[in-house]
Amino acid sequence: MPRQLQWRSLASFTLQIAALGILAIAFFMRTPQVSGQSMAPHIDSGEYVLINTVSYRLGHPERGDIVAFRHERSAPSVYLKRIIGLPGDRVIIVRGAVFVNGTKLEEPYVRYPDRRSFKEVTVPAGALYVLGDNRANSDDSRFWGFVDDPQVIGKAIAGIWPLGRMGTL
Repeated sequence: MPRQLQWRSLASFTLQIAALGILAIAFFMRTPQVSGQSMAPHIDSGEYVLINTVSYRLGHPERGDIVAFRHERSAPSVYLKRIIGLPGDRVIIVRGAVFVNGTKLEEPYVRYPDRRSFKEVTVPAGALYVLGDNRANSDDSRFWGFVDDPQVIGKAIAGIWPLGRMGTL
C-alpha cells in the first residue's frame, strides 16, 4: 500500500473518531459551571465539571457518587452533591457524624464539618439523600429532603476547567 494512502486512511479514521467523540459529548455529557462552595474543597465555585448523563440509565447510583440534579427550589440551576443515602437506607446525623443503617460513615472528603444533629429519615424508593462536602455551607437533603429520580441529571465524573483542577472527582 502506498505511503500516501496509509496517511489518508489514518487521517480519515482519526477524524471519524473525533467526530464520534464530539457527538458523544454533545448528547451524553454536560459541562455546568459550579456556583457556590457546597462541595469545597473538592469542587470550587467557578469550576466546570463534566456530567455523564447516561451513567444512571445504564446502572444505579452508588453511595459516595457526586450526582448532578435539578431541584424545585431553583429550577434553572444544577446542584452537585454527594450521595449519602440510597432507597431504603436510614440516615441520621448526630453532632455532625453521619450514620447510615446504624453504621458511621467514614467521610475523608469532609473538610468543613457541621456539628449539628438531624433526625433520622428513611430514604424512600426512587429517591436519594444527598449532602454537600462542605457541610458548614451546604443547602442539601438535611434542609429540603430527598432528590427524586426524575430530578437526577447524571454523575459528575471530572473537573475540566480550570486546567489546574482537571481530573477525576
